[in-house]
Amino acid sequence: MSGARIHVDLAVVGGGSGGLAAAFRAANHGARVALLEPGELGGTCVNVGCVPKKAMWLAADLGARIGLAQALGFPVEPACPDWETLVASRQRYIANIHASYRKRLDEAGIVRLPARGRLAGDGLVECDDGTQLQAAHILLATGGSPVRPDIPGVELGIDSDGFFALSAAPRRVAIIGGGYIGVELAGVMQGLGCQVELFVRGDSLLKGFDPDVVERLQGNMHQSGIALHFGYSLAALEAGGDSDGVRLRERDGDAGEPFDAVILATGRRPNTDGLGLEAAGVRVADDGRIEVDGFQSTSAEQIYAVGDVTGRLALTPVAIAEGRRLMDRVFGGEPGACVDHGNVPTVVFSHPPLGRVGLTEAEARERFGGDAVSCHRTTFRPMLHALADVQQHSMFKAVCVGEEKRVVGLHLVGEAADEILQGFAVAVKMGATLADFHATVAIHPTSAEEIVLLR
Repeated sequence: MSGARIHVDLAVVGGGSGGLAAAFRAANHGARVALLEPGELGGTCVNVGCVPKKAMWLAADLGARIGLAQALGFPVEPACPDWETLVASRQRYIANIHASYRKRLDEAGIVRLPARGRLAGDGLVECDDGTQLQAAHILLATGGSPVRPDIPGVELGIDSDGFFALSAAPRRVAIIGGGYIGVELAGVMQGLGCQVELFVRGDSLLKGFDPDVVERLQGNMHQSGIALHFGYSLAALEAGGDSDGVRLRERDGDAGEPFDAVILATGRRPNTDGLGLEAAGVRVADDGRIEVDGFQSTSAEQIYAVGDVTGRLALTPVAIAEGRRLMDRVFGGEPGACVDHGNVPTVVFSHPPLGRVGLTEAEARERFGGDAVSCHRTTFRPMLHALADVQQHSMFKAVCVGEEKRVVGLHLVGEAADEILQGFAVAVKMGATLADFHATVAIHPTSAEEIVLLR
C-alpha cells in the first residue's frame, strides 16, 4: 500500500482508548474510517497503564488477603507470587484484548494502518510508510508518555512503562513522585513483597485530592511498611559502586544505601511531537497539550483531539466518552453532543483505594463561601480488618452546600472504595442531598452503609 492515497471520512491518529472508541462510533454511524497506530492497540491504558496495573493490584490485594486468612485461622502461609507466572497471566489477558480489538476493527470495516501519521494540511495525513490519507475529518488521540527529570544519572532509573517490563520483583525499591502513579506502584510493589520507599518533593501525597482522606491513606501506607519521605529534592542517581543497585543523591545531601530499582513517577506529557500541528494550524499550549473547546474541536477546521493529548482529564473513561460524543456530533446528527467534565469520579488504586467525585472541601469553600459548606466524615475499620486485628482504616467524607446540604463532593479511602464510589457518583451527579442519603436504608453490615449514615 506504500505511496497509495486513501480517501476516508475520518482519519484517527492514535489507537488508544479514545481513538478506538471514536473509530468504532464513527463506523457505526456509517463513516469510512482509517485508524493509524504503529504500536499495540489500546494505548497506555491497555498496555502500560490501567489494565496491567489493575492486574498487579489484584495480585497484591490477594496476597494481603492471604495474610488476613491466616489471622482468621486458615492454615495458609503468606507468600509472594512467582513473578513470571503473574506476568504471563497479565500478558495473556492483554493479548486477548488486542485480539478483540482487531476482530472488532475488521467487523466494522475500519482500515487499520500500523504507521505514524503527520498532518500535512488540507485534510491530508502522511504516514511514515508512504501511505497518504485524505480525510474530511481528523481526530488526534495520541495520548501521553512518562516524563523523566533532568538530572545526572537519570538513565539508571526506570519509568512507569519500565515497571511493566520487570522480569522479577526487586527486593528494595525507591519510587520518586507522590502522584497517583507513584502511590499506586508503591502499594503494588509493597504488596508483592518488595521493600518500598516513596520520595516526594512536597509535604503530602496526591495533590488535588482532599487532604483528610490523603492523610488517612498515608497512615495506612505507613502501617503497611512503606517508608514515606516528604520534602525530598532528588539531585542525581548514581551507580551503587562496588555493590549493584542505584543510589539517590539528595540536593545538598549525601547518597543513601543503594536500591535494587528506582522508579521515576514524575509526571506525563502529551504526545504531540512530530504530528505536524503547527503546519496544520493546530494551537498547542506551552506544556505541549492540544487546546480544544468543549466540543473537542482544535483551532483548525475539521481537526479534533480527545484524551490525554489535550491535558484535560487524563482518565480512560473520559477519553472514551469524548471520542464517542464527538462522533455523535460529527456523524450522528447530534449537533450539541459533548462531554460534561463536571463531577467525573476518579479512583487511585492505592492499597486501600482512594477515590473522589466532585469538589474537595477547599474547592467548595472557594466556590460557595465558607459559611455555606458543611463536611460530614467517618473513620472506621472494615469488618474483615477488625476481625484480623489489622490496623487499616477507612475514611469517608461528604462535602455539602447550603441549607439543603446538597452533596457536591464525596471522598473515600478504604477497602472497596473503588466499587462503592461508582454508584454514589450517580447520586452526586444528580444533585442528591445528605437527606437523600439518610432516606436510603443501609445495607448491613457493609462499608458502603457508612455513607448513608454520615452525620
